[in-house]
Amino acid sequence: MSTDATQQQSPSIRTTPILISFLIAGFIGLFSETALNMALGDLIQEFTISPSTVQWLTTGYLLTLGILVPVSGLLIQWFSTRQLFIASMVFSIIGTLIAAIAPGFGILMLARVIQAIGTGLLLPLMFNTILVIFPIHKRGATMGLMGLVIMFAPAIGPTVSGLIIEHLKWNYIFWVSLPFFVIALLFGLKYMQNVSSITKPKIDVPSIILSTIGFGGIVYGFSIVGDQGWRDVIVLSSLIVGLIALFLFAVRQFNMDKPMIDLRVFKYPMFTLGLLTVFITFMIIMSSMILLPLYLQTGLTLAAFSAGLVLLPGGVLNGIMSPITGRIFDKFGPRGLVIPGFIIMIAMLWFLTNVTTETSIIMVIAMHTFLMIGVSMVMMPAQTNGLNQLPKNLYPDGTALMNTLQQVSGAIGTTVAITIMSASQKNYIANAKDPFDPSAISGSLTAGVQDAFIFGFVLAIAGLIISFFIKTAREK
Repeated sequence: MSTDATQQQSPSIRTTPILISFLIAGFIGLFSETALNMALGDLIQEFTISPSTVQWLTTGYLLTLGILVPVSGLLIQWFSTRQLFIASMVFSIIGTLIAAIAPGFGILMLARVIQAIGTGLLLPLMFNTILVIFPIHKRGATMGLMGLVIMFAPAIGPTVSGLIIEHLKWNYIFWVSLPFFVIALLFGLKYMQNVSSITKPKIDVPSIILSTIGFGGIVYGFSIVGDQGWRDVIVLSSLIVGLIALFLFAVRQFNMDKPMIDLRVFKYPMFTLGLLTVFITFMIIMSSMILLPLYLQTGLTLAAFSAGLVLLPGGVLNGIMSPITGRIFDKFGPRGLVIPGFIIMIAMLWFLTNVTTETSIIMVIAMHTFLMIGVSMVMMPAQTNGLNQLPKNLYPDGTALMNTLQQVSGAIGTTVAITIMSASQKNYIANAKDPFDPSAISGSLTAGVQDAFIFGFVLAIAGLIISFFIKTAREK
């Protein structure tokens, strides 16, 4: 994308309607992504499937994103902003409609993949557009506003879906989402503008194949490890083939004049540190989002709606904090936010490793709320600071990498957390006097959740160490 073209367009670009179009679409897309977590228990019973199978509704979604998002940097340079936005909404609407009428697990899984294609097109396009239409001194506040909407959606997702599940069937989660996708599409049709120049770089098929095998293989390997175990041939093969493909992909990108993803973004240290920080934080978010609903519903025997209400304050406060941290970032930079943010996360994750079936609801609300405050202090500031250091021609590559590794980290975080939890559960049940006693079942899950949160605790310590090296980035 040429700087001149962008500057020529700037006076006629109406930033507010464009931003609103993305916020509506992003909000409902992320709502439908996390809302299904509360229905996993119902889906296990209705479709008579195992927890590791139902987990594919989350990891399959992330696998599709991990395959599609790397190609997004190329798509942004081949198709206009309007074309990609409309395509993302059409895929989201079709996927949501199929999910709403899905008669079995296979069709629901297919619907989730189609939904993920819509999200995979939307997220990189949204971040790239924000970088193009807003100057560097306003990006913190704008990213904060995006954070408000993006984090508020997952926050109310479990509560609204819990309410729906108590009174209606799980598929009404999708019927509720559908009209909002249609509204987002209509709003985008009216107000979305083309803000980037279409350069149509050469499509390198080997790069696309290597990227798909690489990211897909790693996400797939982590996704089936809960079922198959770490010694399984398919698990090890997927991970090894994925890593080899990614290595070959990287070598090919460095040797191309016009690579699919320009890996020279790693020459910018603040981008690399921002990427690592976001990778770690997203693993913590996704692992917590799957562990806490299971703990609340099985360990503390709360109804789905009640469990959703417990998680609501933290998510809402996280959303409210995002614009505040965005403005602080614009004035003072990232260090004063990211370091304290990780310290708060470390403290809360340590407390969560000690939850029991006797832990009070108030304590769980407090721990989750402060954990989400820590997340809001890290996520958007680290992401914005990293992208700020890149020159304009590397925006599509930076946003593609940032979003791809978020999906990969989400899949890894979810899978590792469930694997640790399942192993601890089996160990607990094996040593129980009466494995079929209901208290042993809730106790086993609680013990599993405790051990799984140790994984998040270790991640947060690694994030804190990285955060000491982060400085305010300046655009090159």
